[in-house]
Amino acid sequence: MGASTVYHEKQIKELCALHALNNLFQNRESYNKFQLDEICRNLAPNDYINPHRSILGLGNYDINVIITALHMKGCEAVWFDKRRNPSCIDTSKIIGFILNVPSNYKIGIVRLPLQRRHWIALKKIEGEYWNLDSKLDAPLVIGDEAQAMDYLRTQLQSNDKQLFVVCTKEVEKNKGWLLPEYRPDFFYDC
Repeated sequence: MGASTVYHEKQIKELCALHALNNLFQNRESYNKFQLDEICRNLAPNDYINPHRSILGLGNYDINVIITALHMKGCEAVWFDKRRNPSCIDTSKIIGFILNVPSNYKIGIVRLPLQRRHWIALKKIEGEYWNLDSKLDAPLVIGDEAQAMDYLRTQLQSNDKQLFVVCTKEVEKNKGWLLPEYRPDFFYDC
């Protein structure tokens, strides 16, 4: 499968959460800015300045908005404990991953001393894992399962990165996103 057949939204304003969600579901109509702004209003209906997005309303949505948006599709975002090895994830039972990473803030070519957060979707599409970062010009193939787990292990070595496993509510309820030997009803942990 080539990059041209993988759906990939590119970064507009501070809408990386929107792009990550649409890239994860491989459909530009999965979510729109209006829906995410409405989620923000519902999460903080009495706040003049909404704590779940940027003050200017350009995006920069937080994890609460992503979780609520995923709930609209019967899905969950499970925070992954980076002390675990990603190889304990049963990737056949998940939709994909959302990675939260630090991002420098720039206006044109000028880098400001502000640290922002950036949302990136990672997804298996026809046997290959793809980095669907909206800041990339095109989606980037990560490779097979082993390469994807190596990539995730490398990302999680950084203290300022967070990984969320996206799965259906049913899979989350019974911890089906973990391989059986790593579920809480077993004696080991990964």
